[in-house]
Amino acid sequence: MPETWSHRADLAASAIHERHAARLWGIPKTNLAMVTWPPGAKDKLFWHWHFWWQAQYFDCQVDAALRRPTKSRRKQLADTLRGIQRRTKGKPTDNPHNDDKAWLALAWNRALALDGLKRTRTLDALEFDLLEAIDPITGVLPLKAEETYYNIASNATAAILFARTGRLDKARQITDWIFDNLVAESGLLYDGIRMRMHGPEVNQKLYTYNQGTVLGASLEIALALREDIGLAGDEPIDSFEFSERADASVFYITHIRAIVQAIALNMATPQGVIISPAAESGEGDGGLFKGILARYLAEIAVRLPEDSRENIATKKVAARLVLASAESLWQHRLEVDGLPIFPAEWTEDARLPHNYGLGPASISEAVGLVRIDERDLSVQLSGWLLLEAAAAVAANMP
Repeated sequence: MPETWSHRADLAASAIHERHAARLWGIPKTNLAMVTWPPGAKDKLFWHWHFWWQAQYFDCQVDAALRRPTKSRRKQLADTLRGIQRRTKGKPTDNPHNDDKAWLALAWNRALALDGLKRTRTLDALEFDLLEAIDPITGVLPLKAEETYYNIASNATAAILFARTGRLDKARQITDWIFDNLVAESGLLYDGIRMRMHGPEVNQKLYTYNQGTVLGASLEIALALREDIGLAGDEPIDSFEFSERADASVFYITHIRAIVQAIALNMATPQGVIISPAAESGEGDGGLFKGILARYLAEIAVRLPEDSRENIATKKVAARLVLASAESLWQHRLEVDGLPIFPAEWTEDARLPHNYGLGPASISEAVGLVRIDERDLSVQLSGWLLLEAAAAVAANMP
């Protein structure tokens, strides 16, 4: 079973590389992913290139390289990182969107576990840029510079990064703000808060990826707090501090249990297949959202401690959501030249992108009235993300 999912993830990687990967402007030793397939003229020139989609593309390559390390995968990772830096003229920090920068920094940090990829001043600059962007009044990150919208995409992603890089206080500050302000009655998380003249206004839209990133932040914080207690070892620690850290860890784990349950009840079919909520588009940026949720559900399934019946039950639910979704995705795929095309909705059959082969199948397609979501890189990356998540879950099942 684990090898089945690993093989399917390899096919997803091959499909992306075959259809979307290209040198940036023909420059040797660079690689980026064209944002459509078949690509338009501007997409081939990377006029349209979508910074955060490239970060997710890079992250998927990290998944594949960690799962099955090869020299060619490490080389492509280095080429992709070089492509991103060339496309941003060496200054990814110039991007005004904090969520974009957080996604790239998060993927880059994961890549450091691989031979040949090292920490650089550019990565340090990304992380410090995010730290400096924290609003002194709210204590959290705005979506972009000089804006007053504070959303989960920027904050939970940055919180995962901060927890993994030893900035636990910042990670907790951000994640606690999310729990204080953005929890819906269902247990799911709203998108964000916009500061208006009359006061804060909650954006009550529900997106799958927000649930995922908050799960990821909560897990990293809970594990870091537990590690602090475990590492106390020979160092004296008073009973109050020990109790505070233990209680804090339980606080985040309790939230994890509630969010996973809410996802199963509100964002999945009875069979456990993740579906898009009403506010979520199946194409464009929204095409990536379900895959990001799958990534962090897999983290819960693999890494949540098995020290209580509630945690074991939560791990099983998370694993079921990932594997049921992956099986449905696979059953609804198309194949072209032996490689998969994934559906935008994991419960529906994939559609062949228009302009494939001889051109549009109808006048409506020719004039752009019909848009095939499966053409977008985001949709195909989401499928790859899901299959990497399934491979990770399957590899850790007894």
